[in-house]
Amino acid sequence: MTAIVIIPARYESTRFPGKPLAPLNGKPLIRHVYENSKKSKLAEEVIVATDSEAIFKTVVEFGGKAVMTSKEHASGTDRIAEVAAALDYDIIVNVQGDEPLIRAEMIDDVIRLLDDKRAAMGTLTKKIEDPEEVFDPNVVKAVFDKEGFAMYFSRAPIPFDRDKFRIQDEDNRASCIMYHASDIQTSELLIYKHLGIYSYRRDVLLNLAKMEPVELEKTEKLEQLRALVNGFRIKIKETTYETVGVDTPQDLERVKKWLSLSS
Repeated sequence: MTAIVIIPARYESTRFPGKPLAPLNGKPLIRHVYENSKKSKLAEEVIVATDSEAIFKTVVEFGGKAVMTSKEHASGTDRIAEVAAALDYDIIVNVQGDEPLIRAEMIDDVIRLLDDKRAAMGTLTKKIEDPEEVFDPNVVKAVFDKEGFAMYFSRAPIPFDRDKFRIQDEDNRASCIMYHASDIQTSELLIYKHLGIYSYRRDVLLNLAKMEPVELEKTEKLEQLRALVNGFRIKIKETTYETVGVDTPQDLERVKKWLSLSS
C-alpha cells in the first residue's frame, strides 16, 4: 500500500495566531513538523495543506511541498480530505501542524496498523505518567479492547477508577469528582492518553469528511468519535514516544526547553 503524510496548517488560531510560522530554534514550527515527517520510511511523500499564502510560501522556500486549500474548512480532517481527493494514495496520514516533536517511527507505526484489514484508521496512545494529565480535559484519553481497537475517546478520566478517585457527596444529592492528582499513583492506573496522529484508508477519510458531526463528537469536541459512531474501526498502538502539541506561546516555550534538554 502507498502512503502519504498530509500536514494541515492554518494561519488563524484563537490562542496563537500565526502558530505554524512561530520560530523554534531558528526554524518556523511547520518546518520541524515537515522535516521530521520526511524521515518516515513508509510514507512516500509529505505535503502541507494550508489556507495561508504566508505558510505556503514559507514551506516552498525551505524546499517543502505545499498545497493551497479552502479557507472554509471546519477542521484539519476536512482540509486533508480536500488534498487527498486529488491524490491516488492508499493511506493518508494526518500529522498535526503543531507537533514539532513528531517522530518518523510514530508515522510508520500508524501506517503499519492498517496492515490489519479490519482497521479503517490507525492511531497511537501512551500510558499517562503525569498525574495532572489524568484530570486535564485537554489531554484526551482512550480505551481499547484486547485486540487494540478503540472503544471510546474522552476528555474525562477513563476508565474512572471508583476506588482510587475521591467522590464528594453533597448531602446524598449531587456528587462531584474531587481532583487530588497529588494523591494518585499513575503506575497503579491503566489510563492512556491519545496522541493526535491518524492514518486513514483513503476512502474512509473521504467518507468521514462528507458526514455530519454526531452528537458524541459535538459533546466531547472530538472528531474521532464520528468514526466510531459510524462503525469505522480505529486500531491503536501503544507508543513510548512523547509529543508536545503547541496550542499557545507557552507551549512553544515548553518545547524549546524539551529540545534543549534532549540535545
